Amino acid sequence: MVNQSAYQLPRYRELYEQLRRHIEDGIYGPGDLLPSENELCAVNQVTRPTVRRALDLLANEGYIKKHQGLGSVVQNPPKGIGILSFSGTTSAIGKENLKTDAIVKPYVRPWPDHFIFDLTDIERESGCIYFERLRYVNDIPVFYDLSYLPNINLPRFTSRNLNNASLFDILREHYRIEIKGGMQYIEAIPATENCQRHLGVEPDRPILKLQRKLTTNRLDYYVYSILFCNTEEHSLYGEF
Repeated sequence: MVNQSAYQLPRYRELYEQLRRHIEDGIYGPGDLLPSENELCAVNQVTRPTVRRALDLLANEGYIKKHQGLGSVVQNPPKGIGILSFSGTTSAIGKENLKTDAIVKPYVRPWPDHFIFDLTDIERESGCIYFERLRYVNDIPVFYDLSYLPNINLPRFTSRNLNNASLFDILREHYRIEIKGGMQYIEAIPATENCQRHLGVEPDRPILKLQRKLTTNRLDYYVYSILFCNTEEHSLYGEF
């Protein structure tokens, strides 16, 4: 049954999040049928319009395809926008091999004077929520991630635990912010002192630097990040 809470999403949104999580966790795989509308109504104690709205969201995002007379068939989950995947010497890396440490916990601060992207007056005046994360694959540091979120209507974000958590999931589930697209600049640079320390690379070893501005479903709200990648043992691919 869909969980209740003091701060509660609309019922259709709760059901959408529940079904999406079940698909992403492999409970329902490609080609499987989701429970019928009647079954979802009965189990979650919601109305048919609520179920249909949740299923419409899943269909619009490519998680399911509706077939008249058959039901909702699970598709291959779409790749997350802007999320890089791994290939090469350690192909077939599962979630159990990934780890994320928040090495600088989120806190509110002014934007840097010379920021990588142009900011609106409202963004500049509101400040940003800044944090740093280090991502490991098989206990080897691969990503050093600096994130900047405009400090606009993100209550209690600075108290959240970001260890082994997905930023995109937190924004979607708790703040109804969904990543829709974006732009990124990619360049190879010599490893800085911070990158040497966090990624464990030799001085001046080339690493990848990605500067990203992600668009969201919230009007004029963007997610910014600077990502340093150690590609010594991993090649990177993905859709953006």
